Amino acid sequence: MFERIRDTLILVAKVGVAVSFAVMIAAVLIQVVGRTAGSSPVWTEELTRFALLFMVAFGVGLSLRTGDLVNVDVVCESLPAPLPTVLRFVGAVIILGFTALILPEAWKFFSIGSFQKSPAMGLRMDVMHGTILIFLGSLFVFALVRIVEMFAGTDQRPTYDGNDEEAR
Repeated sequence: MFERIRDTLILVAKVGVAVSFAVMIAAVLIQVVGRTAGSSPVWTEELTRFALLFMVAFGVGLSLRTGDLVNVDVVCESLPAPLPTVLRFVGAVIILGFTALILPEAWKFFSIGSFQKSPAMGLRMDVMHGTILIFLGSLFVFALVRIVEMFAGTDQRPTYDGNDEEAR
């Protein structure tokens, strides 16, 4: 059951990153073609920024999972046997606690956005401020997944996807 939930979370995050990246590519392409033809639509620059925010928000949890967040793996992994695992656990607990601490304030920030609109696209800014909630929620959930997996003995190291030569 836990694996199914974890895999679903990973899939949602990957789809979120992919859709955000596709939107960003499309917006930049429209912007470049528009500038080549004379002038590009004003909203493309804003959409690119919004897509980047969503891409980061969905991707941060995956980065925590794979070990691609800014980390001190070089130091941690060179320590004697139990310490790297302990440090990964402590790191996950700190991330979990920190995100739990600031999520209520992020909710206030999100709520303020309902009174604002983006200048070029006219979108309600709570949609954009929601990226902060997705970002923190993703970190919270994936830190919790790491902790549960560590207790279950199934997550001893960040899960590199095998394409990274440095991870081997």
